[in-house]
Amino acid sequence: MRIVCGTNVLVSGVLFGGPPRRILTLLAQGVHASFTSPALLREAEEVFLRPKFGLTPAQVSSMIELLLETFELVHPRRRVRGVRRDPDDNIVLEAAAAGVAERIVSGDRHLLEMKRWRRVVIVSPAQLLEEQGM
Repeated sequence: MRIVCGTNVLVSGVLFGGPPRRILTLLAQGVHASFTSPALLREAEEVFLRPKFGLTPAQVSSMIELLLETFELVHPRRRVRGVRRDPDDNIVLEAAAAGVAERIVSGDRHLLEMKRWRRVVIVSPAQLLEEQGM
């Protein structure tokens, strides 16, 4: 399966554990092909650098490097306007299109409400784990 993770899954998986961490572990093991984009990584970096997490720039840089070891970097060529209520979420759809993803894994309400975008199924981390029988 070809998967793109939303920023909230990346951040939650790295910092907090639970189903997002299990997803990242599966992807790091190469169970599925996984994709991200420069825009998603920039957004993750911005979130990691928020004062509430207390991370140093060096720690954040290391986290981004780990994500780059797990995810294949794709460079979306087209902008999309699939998420009308929160246009910032369109970067997830753009990465999915560029990576020809079959699943988007996200905790974002606006994406999850869509359930599907083009041929891409949008699921929560728990839903993906359930699909995998885990």
